[in-house]
Formats: sequence, C-alpha cells, structure tokens
Amino acid sequence: MAGPDPEELRRVVEAFPAPPDGDQFETADELLDGAYSRMAESWYPALRELEAAYADGDVLREELLAHVEAVPSFRLSDGAAPLRERRRALVEADETLDGVAAVAEWYDELRALLEDEPTDLTRLERLLHGFGYALAHVLFLGTSSPAQVVRRLRVAYRSVGVRIDGTDAAGGTERTTFTCPYRNVAASQCGKRWVCHEKLDRVDDGYVTYLAERGIDYQRPRACPNAEQCYSTVARDGGDRWWPKTPPGDVSEP
Repeated sequence: MAGPDPEELRRVVEAFPAPPDGDQFETADELLDGAYSRMAESWYPALRELEAAYADGDVLREELLAHVEAVPSFRLSDGAAPLRERRRALVEADETLDGVAAVAEWYDELRALLEDEPTDLTRLERLLHGFGYALAHVLFLGTSSPAQVVRRLRVAYRSVGVRIDGTDAAGGTERTTFTCPYRNVAASQCGKRWVCHEKLDRVDDGYVTYLAERGIDYQRPRACPNAEQCYSTVARDGGDRWWPKTPPGDVSEP
C-alpha cells in the first residue's frame, strides 16, 4: 500500500486551524497546558516537512503516521479513569475558542487519511493480515496480560530473524527494542524499510486486531527512530482519551 495521494494529503495538512492572535487563544491554550501552541510552533512545521518529503518519495506513510500520533496532547483520562478537572478544562477551552473543536476535527481527518483501511489494502496485504490474525490464535493462546503477550511476541520476533536489543517494563507497558534484518530489502527500488513497515508489518496488524479484541494494546513498530532499530509496546488497553483525538463534544462535563 503506497499511502494517501500526496495532493490530498497536502490539502488536509494545509487546512490546519492555525491559532489566532489574542487573549482568547492564550486563555484556551493555558487551559490545555500549552498543547495547542506546541502543536503550532514545533509539531506542525515538522509535519509540513514530512508531508513534502512524502510527496517527493523520501519518507513512508508509516513515518508520517508516527509523527501524527506523537502530537502534543492534553490528557483527559488515566487509562479508563476520567480526569474530571482536565475534562472541565477542555470544555472551558472549547467555549473560549472555536479552534479547539476545529483542531480535533482536523486531526481526525488527518489520522483517517493515514491509517489503514481494509478497502485500501492490496490482496497480498489482506492475506498477510489474515495470516497474522490466524497465527495470533496459536501464538497468544492462554495469554491474558501484557507480560505474557510480550514474551510470546519476542519468540515470534526471534523466529523470523529479528534481533532483540533491549527490553523494558514501566507503568504497565512492556517495550521491546529490536533490529529488523529486512529494513533494507528492496530499499533501492521502494525506499528504506518499505518491505518491513509497509508489507511484513501487515502480519503484525493481524496480531494487533486479535489482541485488541482481548483488551490488549499492541503498538507494533510504525517507524524506526533511526536506520538500525525499531521498538514496539504492549500494554493493557485502558481506553485513554486525549485532545485532539477526543473532541470537546465527546466530553461531558461531570
């Protein structure tokens, strides 16, 4: 899957609701702990650079998606537990500035453009996803916790030649850092990491689907921080909510 049309992506990216000058923005941004200003000042310019590089064929859709998911955010829950004061702050920020809701709407459109849709997958990618989903029924049989899942996952990584470089556990999240031997396969024709991140990771997507149905959040690698290593995480799915992913209209003031 090549990813979204570059012109369509540019149209969406350029529609970012830039913050206006004035006291209303400053008040709303303060209520959001500065998340809106951080988006505009650092995250959005980097997004524009990635969008241009994507149009030139220099970066993958996965790298764009990783940046989009790293957006400065304003947490509204701690796992499944709502943070009531912060929800009230989002409601107040929305009442102060229309742009707060507009950013959430824009962000939703951007994510939807970059994320996988079953209808967008090629036949090979659908087969790989289905294979991963079927394999997950065997690989994760009897597991019920992130620690159990990640042990099986590391076995699967090693079985296909992936080198585990490091493991870590913090705050209920299990992290695995590794080196993929396929990162440069067909790099001269398709770009670096195209085979592993745009094709072979469809098997991982099958794992994601299976585990999500059982309350486990598996964040498979979407982009490598450098040319050598990637990492993935496994945690209990707590239903975290945050702005701009969660629009003000979806938050009821307690």
